[in-house]
Formats: sequence, structure tokens, C-alpha cells
Amino acid sequence: EMSAAGSKYIDTEVENAINGVKQMKTLMDKTSKDHQAILHTLEETKRRKEEAVQLAREKEQQLAAKQEVCNETMLALWEECKPCLKHTCMRFYSRTCRSGSGLVGRQLEEFLNHSSPFSIWVNGERIDSLLERDQRQERQFEDLEERFGLLEDGVDDIFQDSTQVYSRMYPFFRAPFGSFREAFRPPVQHVRLPLRSGRFSRDLHPFFQHPHHSFHHLFQPLFEMTQRMLDEMQGSWEHPLGRAGLSAESRNFSDERMVCREIRRNSAGCLRMRDECEKCREILSVGEPGRDGDRERCWGRAGGMHQLEDALRLAERFTRRYDDLLRAFQAEMLNTTSLLDQLNSQFGWVSRLANITQGTDGFLQVTTVLSKAPNLEDPSAPPDTQVTVQLFDSEPLSLTVPGDISWEDPRFMEIVAEQALQHYKQ
Repeated sequence: EMSAAGSKYIDTEVENAINGVKQMKTLMDKTSKDHQAILHTLEETKRRKEEAVQLAREKEQQLAAKQEVCNETMLALWEECKPCLKHTCMRFYSRTCRSGSGLVGRQLEEFLNHSSPFSIWVNGERIDSLLERDQRQERQFEDLEERFGLLEDGVDDIFQDSTQVYSRMYPFFRAPFGSFREAFRPPVQHVRLPLRSGRFSRDLHPFFQHPHHSFHHLFQPLFEMTQRMLDEMQGSWEHPLGRAGLSAESRNFSDERMVCREIRRNSAGCLRMRDECEKCREILSVGEPGRDGDRERCWGRAGGMHQLEDALRLAERFTRRYDDLLRAFQAEMLNTTSLLDQLNSQFGWVSRLANITQGTDGFLQVTTVLSKAPNLEDPSAPPDTQVTVQLFDSEPLSLTVPGDISWEDPRFMEIVAEQALQHYKQ
């Protein structure tokens, strides 16, 4: 009789937990629909970014094909610009960066010897930076997609296990619950990139064997890493060396590391220091209103340089937009996984009951009920009651009920069942 009364309380808690898991599934399915919209926006942004980069590369090739027609004055200016550019860049590098100045100096000299005045205008490092950033975005996107897939699978596993518990406990509600499952099937086909490897699947899948492990943990480290990366990349576009100045004192440590890495990777980065050299500035000023028009004669009057600059600006704008979308998606995942963690900590335990067989008297079995020894400090007070129970598949638990609550009081078994359930959840 006591077991039946306790099991009735547990049945109610199980049903409440199943409803809580339904909330998790509802939240996850809404997130999946929002995710599809984000994927379409990312795909469109990526397409327009790639078109702009391709246009910029075409314009660069068209302009490079015309560089041999530059007159002697322009080439003479370039020969005087190169040593100043090398000296300025190497002075900055040796003061700011820890090692590798010899290698960087040789790479820079070789780069300048194979370049032309065209390099001053084109800003070739911008295209290289765009291509490198595109690769980083692709890796970041794949990581996000794989983690999102794990999140969906984890919530779905909890939901499916809860479905089994519901069906076994309440066979006459099986049809309505089945309708619930049908109602929350995703209305659109999920878009997924082929995975490069099984690194996340191997490392993170055991996560879902532990119902109270944090869903939040899937995205938190990735978000922090991406934030640091974006902060570094932002400086390379918004504060190019020629405009931000060359003083090491004016830069923080992360900026210096970024600049050193960029110069080691790509000697064209030194072209950003062109404003520091007089002869390089003269090349930049050729073709301005009132000058002799050498720039037009060198590159033609088709406006190719302006078209290149426009294409680069457009590609950079879409690249920033893509970064913003990825960052917004990660931020949304952090918020969503926090809510899922809260729901899972309250209700996720019910999914562990999928493989547990219910006894004839229910999930809660009372084995012994004993009156404890009287309280020596207050002999007139009724002694507490010790109850030994077994809940689900747990080991026997010894619980204490205050002596002023009699065995016949309905609250007695509610207290026992509630304590037993709290121990089970922990």
C-alpha cells in the first residue's frame, strides 16, 4: 500500500519530466528551423563574397598585364622607393618581432625585385588576406555544423528515450504522443556539409552518455577562440600599418603578434608602409588632378584601378558580414544551449528510465519502516521514522521522515518519494 502511494507520486513526476523533455524538443526544433534560415543567408553571403574576390583577381591580372608600358619616370621612382620600403619594414620588424628578421629580409628583397610600381596601387596583400580568411571561415563553419549536429542528436536521443518511457507507462496515451512526434519532425531538409573527419564525433559523442553534461560546452570554447581570432583579424583591415603608425609602443601585444605573423607569411604586407617613403608617395600621387597623367598612360583610361578597389572593398564587406553571421550564430547557440542545460538538469533524468522495468507495485518499492530511538533532548517528541526504499534501479536508500507525520498521513509517502527522487537525480 505504501509502495503504491509512493509510486503514484513518482508517476506524476515522471509525467512532468516527460513534458519538460517535450519543451527541450520544441526548443531544439525551433532552433533547427532558425538554423536553416542562417544557412541560406550564409550561403548567399559566401556566393557574393566569392564573386567579388574573383572580380578583384581578374582586374588585378588585367592591370598587371599593362605594367610593362609604364614610362621611365615611374620606374625610376620605383627603384628609389624599394630600398626605403625595405629599410622601413625591416626596422619595424626588428623592433617589434622577436625572430626571423634575416629570413623576412631576404623574402622581402626577392619580392620587391620581382615587383613593379603596380604593386604600390594594387595592395596585393589584401587579396591574399581575403583568401586566407575564406579558408578560416570554411573551417569554422564546418566545426559549427558538426557541433550543431551533435546537439540535435543529443536532444533527439533524450526525446526518443523519453518517448519509450511514456509509451510503457501510459499505453493508452501512445497515439497522442506519437502525434506529437510527427508534429515536430523538421519541415525542411537539413543542409549539411560532408565532414572532413570524425574528430568531433569520436571526441564528443560520449558527451551524450551523461545526461547532465553541459550542452553549453559544445559551443563555449569555439566561441571564445573565434572571438580572439576575429579581434586579431579586425585590426589587419581597420588599422593598416600605413595609417595606424609604426610605433611599437602604440600597439598592444596581440596587434604586434598579428603584424609579425602577417609580414612573415606575406612580404606584400610591407607595402602598407608605403606612406613612410617619399618616392613611394610620389608614385601614389601620379595621375592625380594637375599631374602629368603618367598613371593613366601606365594603366589605361578604362578605370581598371577603381574597379579593382571597388571589388576589394565589396569582398571585404561580405567577408566581414560572413564573420558577423558566424558570430551571431554562435551567440545564439550559447543562449540556446544554456536553456537546454536548464531544462535537461530538471527533466533529462527521465530518459534514463527507458530500459528500466516497472515492478508490480510501481517504480518505488518500500522494504522496511522503523521507528527511530526517541530524542533524548525532547523525550516527549514523537520519534522520527526511518524508511528504506528502492527507486527505479538504484541501491536501497534509508530515508528519515519527521516523527510528527504519521504513517497514515498522505504527506508521509510524498516526503519519502520526493527524497528518494532527489537522491536518484543527484
